[in-house]
Amino acid sequence: MENNNKPIVHLISKPENMLKTVYTACRTCYSAEMPYNIYNSADDETKMLKLIERVISSGHYSTIEHIQITFAISNVSRACTHQLVRHRHMSFSQKSQRYVKEKGQFDYLIPPTIEKDPDLKKKFTDFMGKISELYCEFTEAGIPAEDARAVLPNATATSIVASLNLREMIHIANLRLCSRAQYEIRKMVQAMCDELTSEEPWLKPYLVPKCECNGFCDEDKSCGRKPKLEEIKAK
Repeated sequence: MENNNKPIVHLISKPENMLKTVYTACRTCYSAEMPYNIYNSADDETKMLKLIERVISSGHYSTIEHIQITFAISNVSRACTHQLVRHRHMSFSQKSQRYVKEKGQFDYLIPPTIEKDPDLKKKFTDFMGKISELYCEFTEAGIPAEDARAVLPNATATSIVASLNLREMIHIANLRLCSRAQYEIRKMVQAMCDELTSEEPWLKPYLVPKCECNGFCDEDKSCGRKPKLEEIKAK
């Protein structure tokens, strides 16, 4: 059946003391003190944040790779997860179309550009219904789900568990929060960022579009949020 276009995202796992862990990794690189002692004595949040900002801004990203976080994501399309799984340094467990047989009308997502036009939306939903009928005809005829799934579209809704380290989380946010990213993955990544920053608000300055980090836009077509690099050089 048709779903709304809002992804369902939950943060289900992260380190208990993320800030202290990152600080310990950063401080260890510049201290003769044992890491465990650094961790146990860390209690000044302002001091920790200042060092972390300095280390990350210098490009010393290995210090944030120690943080592993896991999200449970549902109500997104296969098209969206096809984009997500292209990112490196991540682990995925996704709802299988081989082992999970669709019964009746499968769930699907309608792109907003189609949904806003009543005539096109009706054609879209009618077509999803025909696909569902054909899929059910195949499976009822004894065709294995792994073969019947060949007719299922990119719009089919799916669920996925995704784990990644903090460095990759920041990288994904920088790329996918850009207005040039596709609508659905942009909304999904924003939900991931919101889930994480609700518990770790100190991460907000890092989980932003890349133009906010760079101070300029390097896309071929700019939304105008930041000036193009060429414009800055020309001044």
